[in-house]
Amino acid sequence: MKIALIDYGSGNLRSVQKALEACGAEAILTSNEDGLSGADAVVVPGVGAFGDCARNLANTGLWEPIKSWIAADRPYLGICLGYQLLFESSEENPGVSGLGVFAGTVKRFRSGIEKIPHMGWHELDVRTPDTGLYKGISQPPSVYFVHSYYPAPADPTLISATCDYIEPFAASICCGRIHATQYHPEKSQGTGLAILSNFLKSI
Repeated sequence: MKIALIDYGSGNLRSVQKALEACGAEAILTSNEDGLSGADAVVVPGVGAFGDCARNLANTGLWEPIKSWIAADRPYLGICLGYQLLFESSEENPGVSGLGVFAGTVKRFRSGIEKIPHMGWHELDVRTPDTGLYKGISQPPSVYFVHSYYPAPADPTLISATCDYIEPFAASICCGRIHATQYHPEKSQGTGLAILSNFLKSI
């Protein structure tokens, strides 16, 4: 199975690549449209700022091909920024448009007694434990987060799992063959590998 792992100049690519390989996939770093040819799925990871990620994807010529890939309901996994970019905009960089696949805005955590960024291991409240990314995984799963922003989907039926930090937020979504997580499965040890394996099985 060939996975096009999108390289837009930032992000924890090697750890995602190693995790996908540990699950039995061939993960090929891709920085142009040609890299999507022959791929069974696209994975967009992300560490950094929403605006920088959007600009870099545009500069590599991958912006429209990724939109077309998703519009065709082909297998896609977004991690962290690869999740946030599916929405229309972000409070992190006002005026910068996301891919707009789903209606909604990426919001910043409001001040509270908890520290920002949200960092560390936290449990998920899984809405779809018998399907998708969470099939066969012991509940509630604990996964690793590093973020200050999170998507707020306009359509709540997209949400496959939530996490409660300062306030409940959408930790992952699923729509057809499109999956995305705010947490980092590649940093979530055995549970994360099981989640990635479920994504590969869905392909």
